[in-house]
Amino acid sequence: MRYNGFKDGDIVRKINIRLKEIIDKRGITQATLSEMSGVRQSAISEMSRNIREQVSLRHLEKIAESLDITDMNELLFIDLGDPEQNDK
Repeated sequence: MRYNGFKDGDIVRKINIRLKEIIDKRGITQATLSEMSGVRQSAISEMSRNIREQVSLRHLEKIAESLDITDMNELLFIDLGDPEQNDK
């Protein structure tokens, strides 16, 4: 079962990772980021596709450090989504 976020009243929130955008923008591959950060390429792939249900804070720290990200808002955002779509 895929994680659909958490509910607050009628609003469904889902934390997303902008990793694919960042990788594409910087012109690197998932494999390169894996080598730079020490995070397994399969984990990076799942985070890039926002299908990973649990993300290690340590992995986020390593990725942010490798990409010289100092503001986590560059890496993460909260998607408020459509509650009716998320219930399906």
